[in-house]
Amino acid sequence: MSVSASRTIPLVNLSQFEKGDKEQRQAFVQELGTAFHNIGFVGVTGHGISKDLIDDFYVAAKKFFALPVETKRKYEVEGAAGQRGYTSFGKEHAKQSQVADLKEFYQIGQEIKDRSSNLFVPNPEVTEVPDFMSLGTQLYRSFEAAGGSLLRAIALYLGREEKYFDQFLEDGMSILRAIHYPPITQEPKSAIRAEQHEDINLITLLVGASAGGLELQNTAGEWQEIVPENDEIVINVGDMLQRLTNNYLKSTTHRVVNPPREQWHEPRLSIPFFLHPRPDMRLDVLPSTVTADRPIAYEPITAGEYLDERLREIGLKK
Repeated sequence: MSVSASRTIPLVNLSQFEKGDKEQRQAFVQELGTAFHNIGFVGVTGHGISKDLIDDFYVAAKKFFALPVETKRKYEVEGAAGQRGYTSFGKEHAKQSQVADLKEFYQIGQEIKDRSSNLFVPNPEVTEVPDFMSLGTQLYRSFEAAGGSLLRAIALYLGREEKYFDQFLEDGMSILRAIHYPPITQEPKSAIRAEQHEDINLITLLVGASAGGLELQNTAGEWQEIVPENDEIVINVGDMLQRLTNNYLKSTTHRVVNPPREQWHEPRLSIPFFLHPRPDMRLDVLPSTVTADRPIAYEPITAGEYLDERLREIGLKK
C-alpha cells in the first residue's frame, strides 16, 4: 500500500487477495483494513471490471441524459424512493442541507431471483437507448463481484469468517447509479454538485468520473481532492459498515465541488455502485469492536430500517 506525495488515498491491488498466496492475501487484508480504519477511502486496481464495459456504459448514460426532460421523466418509478429508474434534477439533498444537489441520476437495482417477493421492483427498460440497461446490468454484476471480494477481505480483517458477508449480499439491495451533473449556467444559490455527505451503504465503488471534483474531509477537517488514475476504482466505507464496526472503520465525509468558472460549461458524469446487504441483515455492533475506549455507539437496527430512515433524511422518501 502506498500514498505518494500527490495521492490523497492509498492504492491496493485486489488481484493480490483473489489470486495471491497466503502472505499476499494477509498483506492485502491488512492494507485494506488499515486504509478503511485510518482514512475510510482506498484506491483499488486489479479489480477485474472491464474498462470497455465502463466506457460503453458511460456512452449509453450520456445518451440517456441527453434525452428531453419529459422523456426522462417517463422513467421515474412511482413509490420507489429513487431506488429504481430516473430521479430528476434538484430532488436529492444531503441530510444536513435543504438545498438540492446540482444533479440528476438513474438507478439500477437488484433483479432478485424471487419475482413473487414484495422486495421485487423491476428496473424500467429505456427504449430510447436500448443498450443502457443491458450494459448497466453487466456493470452491476461486475461491481457486485468486486465488492464481494473486498468485503471478504474486510471480514478477515475484523476477525470474522471470510464469507461472513456473503449470505447478506445474496439478493442484496445494491444500487448502480449513473449521475449527471449538467453544465452550470448561472451562479448557484448555495449548492454544489454534491454537498458534503456520507454514504448510507456498506461500501461504495466508484469508477473514475468524466471530470474532477471529488474531495474527502480528513481528520483535521481539511478538504483533499481524490484523483483516480488509469483503471483505478475508488472505494469508501459507508455508514452501515461504520455502524456495524462501532466506528472502527470510518465512513468519511466527502463531496463533489463545482469546477472553476471557466469549466462551468462542462458536464460531469460519474458511476458509483452502492453495495447494500439484504434488508434483513442486522447492523447491530459487532462485539469484537467494543472496547473500554469505544463503547457501543449505536442502537440495534436492520439494514432495511436504516436505509428507510436515511432515504427520508435525504428527501427521496416521504
